Amino acid sequence: MNAIELLKHLNLLDEHERIEAKRAQDVGKSVLETICAFANEPNMGGGWLLLGVTREELALFPAYEVEGVPNPDKLSADLASQCANSFNQPLRVDIHTETLEDKVVLVVFVPEAASQDKPIYFKATGLPRGAYRRIGSTDQRCTEDDLAIFYQFRQQESFDSGLVPDTELGDLDEAAIADYRQARADANPDAEELRWTDEELLQALNAVRRDSAGRWRPTVAGLLLFGKSIALRRCFPMTRVDYIRVPGREWVPQPDRRFDTVELRAPLFSLLRRTQATILDDLPKAFGLEEGALQRIDTPVIPMRALREALVNALMHRSYRTHAPIQVIRYANRLEIRNPGFSLKSPEHLGDPGSMPRNPVVAAVLHETRFAETKGSGIRAIRAAMEDAGLAPPMFESDRAQDQFVTHFLFHHFLNEEDIRWLARFKDLHLTEEETRALVVAREAGAIDNATYRNLNKVDALNASAALRKLRDANLLNQQGRGSATWYRPTTLLIGESGKKDSKPKPLSSEFAGLSSNPDALSSKSALLSSNPESEARDTLLNQLPGQLAARVGGMGQRHPPEQVRDLVEALCQHRAWKVEELALLLSRNPETIRQNYLRPLLAQNRIAMTRPDTPNSPQQAYRSVDQ
Repeated sequence: MNAIELLKHLNLLDEHERIEAKRAQDVGKSVLETICAFANEPNMGGGWLLLGVTREELALFPAYEVEGVPNPDKLSADLASQCANSFNQPLRVDIHTETLEDKVVLVVFVPEAASQDKPIYFKATGLPRGAYRRIGSTDQRCTEDDLAIFYQFRQQESFDSGLVPDTELGDLDEAAIADYRQARADANPDAEELRWTDEELLQALNAVRRDSAGRWRPTVAGLLLFGKSIALRRCFPMTRVDYIRVPGREWVPQPDRRFDTVELRAPLFSLLRRTQATILDDLPKAFGLEEGALQRIDTPVIPMRALREALVNALMHRSYRTHAPIQVIRYANRLEIRNPGFSLKSPEHLGDPGSMPRNPVVAAVLHETRFAETKGSGIRAIRAAMEDAGLAPPMFESDRAQDQFVTHFLFHHFLNEEDIRWLARFKDLHLTEEETRALVVAREAGAIDNATYRNLNKVDALNASAALRKLRDANLLNQQGRGSATWYRPTTLLIGESGKKDSKPKPLSSEFAGLSSNPDALSSKSALLSSNPESEARDTLLNQLPGQLAARVGGMGQRHPPEQVRDLVEALCQHRAWKVEELALLLSRNPETIRQNYLRPLLAQNRIAMTRPDTPNSPQQAYRSVDQ
């Protein structure tokens, strides 16, 4: 693309996965981080930098200003030199000058690096902190899971193929192995491995490996697939599925109304079946009577295919490094499936062909038994099943900061008679069918964004953005956020007093931000509704901590030496990233005290780091451990 096309895309979408605009008077760290991210991001095909263009920060809607570059020849030479020398592999980028609004700008195309050359990283920093990926329109440091993607092509051992300490072959369950044999026979009765002994079968599936002494021991995948209950409880105590039944539409909306929880533990084949059965027993059902039939047929409100694919995705792609359960949460109007581990595919490419399995050994076994596909078709199958059933489309959230992936199913049939009567209020606007679908989703979910509109109507990002702005200009949607974080909430004109589904609609990510692996954790909204908001909000944060860490926080008084408080802050930052206000609430101290006495010394000692180092004063700034 040329400079005019790049600027057009930016002004329409604000921020773009494959386009980055920067002032770039010189070659700074931010420019090189973006280049590194473009080169690393799998299957994206590289990206463009438009240098000499800056965003008008005070503008409510996207607006980019052309400033130009003062010395394009020098900037081009410096950029080419840095790309050749700063990284572990020389990067050859395409740089050329163009004129925009009578000013000179640089257009830089960064090709995607070859698989055998990834990860690209800063030589001076090393791995993993020196490598970046392009996630949405942001450049983010690589995690261990990200690096595992790159190294799979170099045959580096995956986490699920590693040995589990303190285990032996006796920890594997013969009944689970027999379960696999039956599933494999159902998929392919002539499969050669069905004639092998159990020992040979386990070796072929990489369920067991020799240790340093030459003894066969279970791998992570072997224990997850075939482990006895006692072994799973001992080695992976949090690797379970929690089915949580919540009354109403919000996470514990009233303190005196609790929820029911069922904890499920078993080898993966059995765990999948038991979880599916538990959900189906509790889901609302529609019934019908076919012509000539004597008995009615009950059908779950969520199609069996969609539910099965979502559960398989959660079990197959979850991070088993993370000690947290999968949560299946049943609300009055929706079902959510939350698994530890963000999507290794960029959210913009969910549903595209091609899979990036976090656990390739587990994925291969599930594929052989036809529980799962390895072609990246799971998300597409879920969407297709929901569409065929006439239901609202599923919504997917991949959150790197919280390290989780969430699938949302709404129990809402699309464009039913009630919807059609409701939409008749807006007939003077001459809405398209695609726009009416978007309004129904916005009303039910309380929010809609560009990705949801694209998936709902099968259009590209530009058309989705134009349609959402049309609805915004008609005062049906209210734009929130900026850039890749832009979303839209329904206005009062849209939902009306009588049609309100939620008095305070909000984006999905904010509604569930208070949810943790601890089912007793209340949302931030619940805390605000209590009679003592500050105390309740602090309790909410404490509930999200492991027991030992929560005890340390609870025992930290006002007179403890600063170094002890710093040690505690560092421990908290190893658990997750924290904002200053959260730490102040948790430690019962003034935010400025937290910032000056604890965070600054820890930053200076390189014991913690900012999540947004390029914008230190960002309202979204948080602090994490340097090891995260």
